[in-house]
Amino acid sequence: MLKYFYIVSTVYILALISPVTMAQDVAGVVEHPMIKRYPGQVIAWQHIENYQPYKVAVGPVTGYRHITDWVETEGRVTRTFYKYGGEERTYSEIYKNYLDALRAENFDILGEGMFVDRKGTAIGSGQWITVTFRANPTNKPGEVGTMFSGTSSSGGAGAIVAKKERAAGTAYVIVYVEQHSKNYVGTLIDIVEVEAAETGLVVIDAEAMGADIEEYGRVVLDGIMFDFDKATLKAESKAALIEIAKYINNHPGENFYVVGHTDSKGTLAYNSKLSSDRALAVAETLKKDYGIASDRLDPHGVGPLVPVFSNGSDAGRDKNRRVELVQK
Repeated sequence: MLKYFYIVSTVYILALISPVTMAQDVAGVVEHPMIKRYPGQVIAWQHIENYQPYKVAVGPVTGYRHITDWVETEGRVTRTFYKYGGEERTYSEIYKNYLDALRAENFDILGEGMFVDRKGTAIGSGQWITVTFRANPTNKPGEVGTMFSGTSSSGGAGAIVAKKERAAGTAYVIVYVEQHSKNYVGTLIDIVEVEAAETGLVVIDAEAMGADIEEYGRVVLDGIMFDFDKATLKAESKAALIEIAKYINNHPGENFYVVGHTDSKGTLAYNSKLSSDRALAVAETLKKDYGIASDRLDPHGVGPLVPVFSNGSDAGRDKNRRVELVQK
């Protein structure tokens, strides 16, 4: 059995992952290219948010459910839960492989710890893990729920917090490993790719679109921008349009609704028309400038009728003004 893996996207690494193993992954998951699994693991759960806050704990527990030292960041967050259920392996072996690989790829190890009985307050202890999970809950249900839930035969656990400065920006990798039972080791890997929060700097990409549509049947098209109170697309929307067209062209058998949304300011009639005009503008641009067939996109506007946040704040209204791609 191979013991080490590398955090690089190479033909050699891909060859280590057998077709049988890949076939066992849950449907619709996409392994992040920054880090490759321990041989024999399968992906049992995944959740990708194109943009959200994330708190990276870099210090020990200092009080009841309290950690003093955090890095509060935000960006694209990919959370992937791996299950190892093959021949007997311990959490410590899998933990050490991830730690060695991160070091080999010149990640800065901000903290790490491994505990047979999970006791203590240091990074990787049971208390530390509990606090970090409360700060960054896994809201999407699934097999990730087995992490640290405990069983009669559960063993130790550990965690690694790492950081790397890349040309594409800062990335944090947080690895949680736990021995759930004798033949079941769970590993949750959170990857945070830091992005600026300024409007227009966050752009949906084809990979994230696919994950959201697979899970929710729809995706918010981040990076689409309009002139104020108009349906005129700004030039800054080009990067997002390129990614949207890429995703649609890569899925030739699927058709979509393009749905415009507004906040609740103004009359229903006005907002309904504005949202409809904006959806039409996106659909027509994709057809005219990016070669998407006319019958594949069906634009509609629903005005303020489907908010995702309260319209009582500027931040909520900003989130409610959006265009979505909805699977037919």
